[in-house]
This record gives sequence, structure tokens and C-alpha cells, in this order.
Amino acid sequence: MTLRLSGGRRLRSPAGTQARPTTARVRQAVTNMLAGVIPGCRWLDLCSGSGAMACEALQRGAGEVVAVERDRRIAAVARANLEAVALSRQGAGRVRVYAAEVLGWLSRGRPQPFDLIYLDPPYAADLYEPVTRAVARGGWLAPGGRMLWECASGKIPEPPPGWELEQCRRYGGSSILLLAPEPAAGSATEGGIAPVLVPGSHEEAHQGDGDEAEHDAAEQGFDHGQGGRSWPEGSSRHNSSMRATGPTHPLPPA
Repeated sequence: MTLRLSGGRRLRSPAGTQARPTTARVRQAVTNMLAGVIPGCRWLDLCSGSGAMACEALQRGAGEVVAVERDRRIAAVARANLEAVALSRQGAGRVRVYAAEVLGWLSRGRPQPFDLIYLDPPYAADLYEPVTRAVARGGWLAPGGRMLWECASGKIPEPPPGWELEQCRRYGGSSILLLAPEPAAGSATEGGIAPVLVPGSHEEAHQGDGDEAEHDAAEQGFDHGQGGRSWPEGSSRHNSSMRATGPTHPLPPA
């Protein structure tokens, strides 16, 4: 399979059928929806596969991109792809790739929160709820941040308690869910982002799921570049300016 970014750059594709790369149209739809908030953000890509979605975020100006993929061989492909994009862009954000099982990785030390977290596990793995709970429990999402799920259109999972579904958009066999933590009872409206939706068709065929290979959860980190830009002042989640609060921070050592 040939993978290309929305700008035309060719990416490496993992061998075999284990990886299920996010289709180009879905990637473009996500980056268009979040176009106002990606620049300077901290982006966490969980179950990243080839890193194509993370590469799109980096290409769109993310200040820091972290990708987590449990298969070491596929993680190496993601690392090569992200490194190539980072090297091609002057002032590109910092990049890190970890070969680790996602729940184990999320249970590690105290994190610096991310503005956007993208979760694309094997569709049948039932990881959406446990990973999202781990994100909330570990404080991985910054105030005003959002989490995105990529899932099968025929089996859309329910958000766990404490989360609200803001958008659900279908692209053939895949759907994108935009989730936000529910505000605490009695709290004032928090700063946040609101999605800018792009009109047009939302249908696209998607490849089927691949099987996951078992392997250990040893971690392998990779850094490239330096930290990105800070976020501007936040606005209401109902404001279409799509801005979020909080500065960028370096990730704790692997």
C-alpha cells in the first residue's frame, strides 16, 4: 500500500496486514476539523500504527507529537515517517515514538497533558473505554483539550461516564468521534475548543481490520526537534475559534 500525506509526501507503510492505516480522506477530514487548534498543540497518538495521522498533525504545525505503538516493527515505521516529516519542515515540533502497550504506557509516571489525543486501536479490541478511563485517571488531557476516537461505523462505542460526545462523523466504514470531559457539576464554563466542520460528503470506504501480533511491552523512545509554541488564551467550547488553554511542555524522560 502507498501512503501519502495530504500535501503529497510519501510515507513508509508497514509490511503485512497487522496495521490498518487511517485513510487519506479521514486524515484530511480530521485535520480540517481541527485546523485552528493543531498549530502549536501537544498531540498524543495512541495505537499510532504507521504514524500517518501523527504525521498529518506534525505537518499542520503541531508543537509536539508523541506516538505510541505496541508492535516494535510498526513503531519503527512510524518513527521513520515522523522523522522524515520533521526533517523536511523548518522549525518542526518535537517528536517522540514509543514501542509500548498503550495501557501500560498510560500508567507510567506523571505526564505533561496533551491538547489533542487521537485513539485508533484495532476496532475489535474493546480498548476505547479502558484507554479513555486511563487518560482521565492519569491526567493526560489538558484543560480544554479533546480526545478523538477512530472506530468502525457499524459498531460505534459509547463514551464512558464523565465524557460527552461532541461530534460523530462517518466516512464509509470508519467514523470519527470527538469527545470532551464533562464539566464538573456547578463549575463555570471551562475554556475549550469547538470543532469547525467542513461541509461535503462524509462517506469513504475503509480497509478492514488487521490482526495484532503479540509482543512484549518494552519501550523505545525517539526524540527529534525542540518544543513547540504556546497556546493562546482559551475560549468557550461553543466558540468556533478552536483555541485551547495551557502551555506546551517537554515530555518526561522515557
